[in-house]
Amino acid sequence: MPSRAHQLLELGQSVWLDYIHRAQLASGEFTSLVRDSGVVGVTSNPTIFQQAIAEGKVYQGAIDAGVARHLEGEALFESLALDDIRTACDLLAPVFARTGGRDGRVSLEVAPRAAFDTHTTIADGRRLHREAGRPNVMIKVPATEAGLPAIAELTAEGVCVNITLIFSLDRYAQVIDAWLAGLERRVASRLDISEIFSVASFFVSRVDTKVDGAIEQRLKALPDGPERRELEGLRGQAAVANARLAYQKFRDAFGSARFAALRERGAHVQRPLWASTSTKNPAYPDTLYVDELIGSDTVNTMPPKTLQAFNDHGTLAVTIDRDLDQARRLFQRLPELGIPVNELIAQLEGEGVKTFAKSFDSLLETLEQSRQAAAGRMR
Repeated sequence: MPSRAHQLLELGQSVWLDYIHRAQLASGEFTSLVRDSGVVGVTSNPTIFQQAIAEGKVYQGAIDAGVARHLEGEALFESLALDDIRTACDLLAPVFARTGGRDGRVSLEVAPRAAFDTHTTIADGRRLHREAGRPNVMIKVPATEAGLPAIAELTAEGVCVNITLIFSLDRYAQVIDAWLAGLERRVASRLDISEIFSVASFFVSRVDTKVDGAIEQRLKALPDGPERRELEGLRGQAAVANARLAYQKFRDAFGSARFAALRERGAHVQRPLWASTSTKNPAYPDTLYVDELIGSDTVNTMPPKTLQAFNDHGTLAVTIDRDLDQARRLFQRLPELGIPVNELIAQLEGEGVKTFAKSFDSLLETLEQSRQAAAGRMR
């Protein structure tokens, strides 16, 4: 019997693994996940690479080889990351071919230092795309204000982008506009757009973490009564509501006359990708951010534990369109109860960039220690 993640494909949702590790790629474990567990893509980020490279000795031989080539810092990291990305791309090549480029994708992120620098983001994205040398690679570009023109430029150049760190509905609308503008520039230049694919990574669990924290602080100042009880009942709802409203923006944008003109030239929709889907609060179901966000033309990128949990006991039903009026009311009611939900969500972009930058700095520190030890052995 096919796994639940395999069955999600029948409901229009693809499962990408939010994890990459050289040992997993080399051992056959990753191939097993593709064959048996329904994985049809991979996403990576600085935190994932930091954890992978810091664990064990599996990267030591490659670090030694990089040191012998006089690599250090970001150059050393990129040599390691690109090897893993290429390997994952090759293992997913049959999926890429079978789905016509829709899946079988592997995402590699530009360095967090570029998040607020348009020109550096474009240059890094262009270079990483070229050096990866695989048709199924996707370059992750942050959805910062500086990232928006980079999205348009890289798309116009033919780079498939995964736009990451999207939290707010307003920013998501800007991301869609930037990507469509990139396609329109290619069309104006009489270039093909039929092989351009993109996903927009809309982060989920961090929204609940942020909003629930504000709710807890507000509850400390509220006496017992109807308002307090109402607010207590609104914990754990903002993230799913936010994503469901984002999906409506997706449907509106890609059902528009603007996109219809691009579709006639071969364009594909830019699928929403639900990211940060592991449950941070142990009081919530461990498959919450999968079960509640299933729908056509979407991707859910799951860390290994979430994938395992979903395949064990996840729910198979289209849920993305449920309770939309309730989602809208939630975003109206929370501010009335003293929770500035939109302002809180807007803060998550900068916090997300800082988190990835911290992980990247830790990664470079770990690599430097390994580089110095390798250099010492070679003397």
